[in-house]
Amino acid sequence: MLDVCLLGTAGMMPLPNRWLTALSLKYNGSNILIDCGEGTQIAMKEAGINFKPIDILCITHFHADHISGLPGLLLTMGNAERTEPLTIIGPKGLTRVVTALRTIAPELPFEIKCIELNEQDEYFEMNGYHIHAFRVKHAVLCYGYSVEIKRSGRFSVERAKEKEIPMRLWNPLQKGNTVEFEGRVYTPDMVLGPARKGIKVTYCTDSRPLEHIVEAAEGSDLFICEGMYAEKEKIVKAKQYKHMTFYEAADMAKRAGVKEMWLTHFSPSLVRAEDYMPQVRDIFANAYLGKDAKSVELMFDELAANNPKDTYKQSVTADAQSYKDQGVTLAQTGVCDSNDVKYVTDNGSKIAYVKASYFMKEGSSYSKTYQEYVLRQDKEGCWRILTFYKIAADSDTETE
Repeated sequence: MLDVCLLGTAGMMPLPNRWLTALSLKYNGSNILIDCGEGTQIAMKEAGINFKPIDILCITHFHADHISGLPGLLLTMGNAERTEPLTIIGPKGLTRVVTALRTIAPELPFEIKCIELNEQDEYFEMNGYHIHAFRVKHAVLCYGYSVEIKRSGRFSVERAKEKEIPMRLWNPLQKGNTVEFEGRVYTPDMVLGPARKGIKVTYCTDSRPLEHIVEAAEGSDLFICEGMYAEKEKIVKAKQYKHMTFYEAADMAKRAGVKEMWLTHFSPSLVRAEDYMPQVRDIFANAYLGKDAKSVELMFDELAANNPKDTYKQSVTADAQSYKDQGVTLAQTGVCDSNDVKYVTDNGSKIAYVKASYFMKEGSSYSKTYQEYVLRQDKEGCWRILTFYKIAADSDTETE
């Protein structure tokens, strides 16, 4: 599951009802923030998004409405006692710009790692995110970003048994790890099927339409694209200042074959934007106006549809065997209060997200791990576990 929140929808300047465009992505306890203009902190507060877990900050370009909120955000993260490094990705010159902005935020309790983009396309893998930075066409050097959560193939018990792979190795192989055991090397492809469809979000602001953007956004579950101008007669301005109209964005969404598009980065002069949407939807039916704090939880296709019970049992069995082999025992468990259960509706099905905690004992040391379970209510009203995943862990929390 990928949590997506469009924090603001304004271009050029924040307005009383419209914060500057920025995007928050959350997956498996890690956050990506794309752009950080003036007021982004307030937009995050209003959306209920925590500052501290931000691991990666992607900057599209160095115009003030996309980066001027950075010093305040860094100070707030520091005041939250963050100590983990922060990675910032942006166009060439990023280190110089960040250093200049940090003149008013010089002392921070965490390291900042700057990655400068120099090529037409650059790719990164961090914290489970596969990030594609692609150059676009604006008045200054500017990049868009595609963020993808990839999925490996489904684990095959039959293949594992056929190849006589010890059960204790199933869990690491299922997680994509190569294992050497008793003089033999076991690789994930021995037990995993073809890669499954993941989740992809593409974000692009401040650019003229490009085939390069269409290629980068191809097959996205969500395409968030600038629509600076809604009035067709403002195409001249769009070309002059290197921006897009609603209709140009819709045409790219159609050609890229995306599932859904949100428009953002609106001109301060834009009013009654909804009046223009029927013409936009004539081009691309699943086009919507972005709104501040507009959010969605994107799920893997087969999780929303169905996840066979035997797959869950296999995963639990493999985890239990792995803990047993490592001499780890379960000392205590806990489940979140019913008020903290999060409910959503996906394709007509009711989905629940339940957090659980586990105290694990290994020798004389204890550690605490947290997992989130995704459940779906069936036609009989019973809740079925779709999947579960670790969201955080504290090691060596206590020693006897």
